[in-house]
Amino acid sequence: MRIVVVYGNHKAQAWRDALAAQLREVEIDVWQPGFTEPADFAVGWTPPPRFFIDQPKLRAFFSTGAGVEHVLNNPNLPADLPIVRIEDAGMGEQMVDYCRFEVLRWMQRRDEYAAQRAAGVWKQLDESYREDWPVGIFGLGVLGRQVANAFAADGFPVNAFSRSNTASEPKVRLFSEANGADQFEAFMQATRVLMILAPLTPATQDKFDRKTLRLLPRGAYVINVARGGLIVDEGLLELLDNGHLNGAALDVFRQEPLPAQHRYWTHPKVHMTPHTAAVTPMVPAAKQIAEKLRRYAADQPITGIVDRSRGY
Repeated sequence: MRIVVVYGNHKAQAWRDALAAQLREVEIDVWQPGFTEPADFAVGWTPPPRFFIDQPKLRAFFSTGAGVEHVLNNPNLPADLPIVRIEDAGMGEQMVDYCRFEVLRWMQRRDEYAAQRAAGVWKQLDESYREDWPVGIFGLGVLGRQVANAFAADGFPVNAFSRSNTASEPKVRLFSEANGADQFEAFMQATRVLMILAPLTPATQDKFDRKTLRLLPRGAYVINVARGGLIVDEGLLELLDNGHLNGAALDVFRQEPLPAQHRYWTHPKVHMTPHTAAVTPMVPAAKQIAEKLRRYAADQPITGIVDRSRGY
């Protein structure tokens, strides 16, 4: 078995070494332009268009992240090549911490206290309680489930929206597309903090525009740790400006790095981070990929194979 690692930055060698530590019996190379030695499997992130032309004999592509649009959008991706994605590998815990931090910051009015401090004002603001902060998880996959269950365990009311009605979490109120067209609207109206954790697909592209975000109650908040393409920036900014939304925490953007002139940089209601809410931990991810590679090569079943019709 031969594996080739394709990565768009300096991490290629580190991924190669992490995989080699798990698959000592396997030949693993780092792909560069002009490398045409045939490999059985590829592991990586954002392969360039030329990659699949140079590697026509691949049996599968293993993504080093949970999202796979960076592979699906490749113009030379073979129609029948299986794509396998990472399933958590430690990212869920990071997502929980990120979302929890933002919700507690809003709930405890930390931004307002910081503004008071800067103005030399000593004033206690009204308290708020967890039962008054229903959170809504859009996307109940592996990561979404962890966030939903963590907030339920913390004592927050938790809503979740899923395409199917098969998901079952005992402390989570489930809204399902399969149960009717009115379910999404009801989910949004019941949510004070919307947390977006769904993959970017044709069905979710631009999902949260001005009209959709306005379904949230006045004074609501938005957290996006999925992909920037799910939110229409102009709609979000308009609702932040007119006071319908109180704040947003954004980790992902349509263009990354975010252009210097974008309003998010200076908007007082926006918290921003540079796509760091859940960074793939290399060692546990390499262990997961290695185990799936062994099983796949032996014609044994694995999880994480992408359904291209859904985009995840």
